[in-house]
Amino acid sequence: MRIIAGRYKGLNFNAPKGARTHPMSDKARGGLFNALGDIEGLEVLDCFSGSGALAIEAISRGARSAVAIDADSRAVKIIKDTLTQLKLTKEIKVSQAYVKSWLSTNKDKTFDLILVDPPYDDLNFTTIKRLPLHLKESGVLVLSWPGSHDPLKLSGLQIVKNKHYGDAQLVFYRKIS
Repeated sequence: MRIIAGRYKGLNFNAPKGARTHPMSDKARGGLFNALGDIEGLEVLDCFSGSGALAIEAISRGARSAVAIDADSRAVKIIKDTLTQLKLTKEIKVSQAYVKSWLSTNKDKTFDLILVDPPYDDLNFTTIKRLPLHLKESGVLVLSWPGSHDPLKLSGLQIVKNKHYGDAQLVFYRKIS
C-alpha cells in the first residue's frame, strides 16, 4: 500500500494479508480525502483500521492526531511497525480492541472526523450506530459500505454525500445540531 498525498506522499507500507481485512483501494481512499478537503488540525478516529491506511493518510494530509482501532492482533502489529517506520507513533495511537468495547471504555472521547471501514462480512450495525455519540459538533463521519446496500441511517447525522467505487460506496454524514 502507499500514501497518496500529503507530507508522506508516495511512501509504501504493509497491509495485513488474508480475508480478515479489505484495504480500501487507492482510488476510493483518494476520493474520500479529496471529498473531505482540508483536514488540517482535525482529530480522527479510524474504526476497523486494518492496515491503518486511513489514519496514516489523514496525518499525512494534516490531521493533528488519530486513533486507530482494530481487534486483529496481526493488523495491530503491522500498524505499529508502520508507525515506527514512519515515525508517527506520537500522532497515531493504536488500540487492539473491538470497536464496540473501545467505545464503551472511552465514552468521553470525541472526534472531528470518524472513518469507518467495517469488514463487509460483519457490518457491525450496532457498533456503527453508536459512533455519532463520539462525533464533535459539525463533525463528519465517513462510512465505507457495500455498494449493494442502502446507506445506513444514523441518528443525529445527515447524509451529505454518497460516492460509489466499484463494489463499495462511501457515505459522508455530518452531525446535525
